[in-house]
Amino acid sequence: MDLILIILGFVLCIVGIIGSLLPILPGPPISWVGLLLLYFVDGMEMNYWLLGSTLFVAILIFILDYIIPAAGTKKYGGSKAGAIGTTVGLIVGIFIPIPLGFLIGPFFGAFIGELIFNKSSSKIALRAAFGSFMGFLASTFMKFFVALIYLGVFVYLCFKYQAILF
Repeated sequence: MDLILIILGFVLCIVGIIGSLLPILPGPPISWVGLLLLYFVDGMEMNYWLLGSTLFVAILIFILDYIIPAAGTKKYGGSKAGAIGTTVGLIVGIFIPIPLGFLIGPFFGAFIGELIFNKSSSKIALRAAFGSFMGFLASTFMKFFVALIYLGVFVYLCFKYQAILF
């Protein structure tokens, strides 16, 4: 049973890293569940402080993931349509077969959202798209970094307590 928990926890940490790049999956909370599974492994010493602080960070990052892109859009003169366009552009960018579609999509999504739904001038729409894109990049980097740290903590604990896999 311990081996299954360790493998499942490791897989969840990897899925959390992937989820930090995709808008569909909440990356850090999934990685945190991977850490939580280590708590149930026999012989693994996991304290409540570590679980509590990593849970707090995962929830905080989850909330900030919605605030940062919108704040970036508003800071550069964008609207809700630009923020929604960023998300739609990201989803479209993931599925269309162009290089770096997940980066290009949010920018064009915000730009088109501002042009069509707010009847903004192209200069204002471009500025809002840039702000939305920068917010998206900041949010994605933050989620990715936290998910990587959770994977590092997972591997460290497995090595430290000589878990079954290692």
